[in-house]
Amino acid sequence: MQEDTYLTIEAPSESLYKEKGSKFIGLAYPVYSEEDVKEIMAELKKQYYDARHHCYAYSLGADKSRYRANDDGEPNHSAGDPILGQIRSANLSNVLIVVVRYFGGTKLGVSGLINAYKTAAADAIANAVIVEKHEASQLLIHFSYPQMNDVMSLVKEYDLDVKKQQFELECRLTVEVRKKLELEVAGKLEELENVTISVIE
Repeated sequence: MQEDTYLTIEAPSESLYKEKGSKFIGLAYPVYSEEDVKEIMAELKKQYYDARHHCYAYSLGADKSRYRANDDGEPNHSAGDPILGQIRSANLSNVLIVVVRYFGGTKLGVSGLINAYKTAAADAIANAVIVEKHEASQLLIHFSYPQMNDVMSLVKEYDLDVKKQQFELECRLTVEVRKKLELEVAGKLEELENVTISVIE
């Protein structure tokens, strides 16, 4: 795999693991930013408001340099780390896995917890479709109508994924471009007359 490609999951997936009356619901999501993580966590806390714990881990970026594990009140390293361990052993990134626990009355001990969180996370990954993606930026291209052919031929040449388009006298086009091609594509677009581009963060 090249340095800007990574494996992630195509769509959310779910799993259920039961141990001595406790229920562990594993939920995996594709995410692209810490903002995505916050939104999903807020939603899950509403949805599973009566659960005892919402433990999670995530990994972001093709280089997997941004990650976090959270035990949410379980003993240290008994929940978040085992979840993160499963993300890493599947070599995934841009993924969030949350394991929601409903306590069943019987304590499982640290090793029991580690096993339960690990299994719920592993099952959620097993139930997901894993896809290879590459890191991408979004470019917003402004141009006047006469430049349409030039702009569109570059879009075609680089096989850019068009996210939004608006064609009037003044045209706007939002495209996704592979990170490592961003400067090259931006340079070619800037060579065209009456074309301005900006990177959407």
